[in-house]
Amino acid sequence: MSKQSTAANNIAQNKRARHDYFIEDTYEAGIVLQGWEVKALRAGRISLVDSYVLLKDGEAFLLGSNITPLLSTSTHYVPEATRTRKLLLNKRELNRLIGAVQQKGYTCLALSFYWKNGLAKCQIGLAKGKQLHDKRHSEKERDWQREKQRIFRNN
Repeated sequence: MSKQSTAANNIAQNKRARHDYFIEDTYEAGIVLQGWEVKALRAGRISLVDSYVLLKDGEAFLLGSNITPLLSTSTHYVPEATRTRKLLLNKRELNRLIGAVQQKGYTCLALSFYWKNGLAKCQIGLAKGKQLHDKRHSEKERDWQREKQRIFRNN
C-alpha cells in the first residue's frame, strides 16, 4: 500500500487471511455502501473474518463481511449487517481476477478496509491456500525474526 494508507486511515484488517493463504496479488476496490454503513465504518464496527469475494457475471461482490449497525440507525429502516456488497473494479482487473480464480486453488479475499480521500476502499487479494506445514513454517519464520530483533536489541 502507499503512504496514504496509514494506521489512521485503516478501518479493519483480515489477519486470518494472511495466516491461511499465500497472497499472490492485491487490488484496490471501491465499495457500494448505504448511509448507515458509512457511519458504522467511521465507528470501526466491521468484521472481515469470514469474508470473501464472489466473481459473478463480470462483477465482484463482497460476501461474509459484517458491518454492525449503530444504535442511532433509523427506526423505520431495518439494517442488514451481512448483506452482499458490490465491489467496484475496472474491467481489466475484473478479467484478470476471473481468469485467476478459475485456475485451481486460487480464491479472492478481502484483506482490509481503509479510507482514501474520504472514500471507503477495500483491499482484495488473489490468494492460494496454505497447507498445514506451510503455516508452521510461516510461524517458525515469524518467531525467528522476533527472536533476532530481541538479540540485536539486547546487545
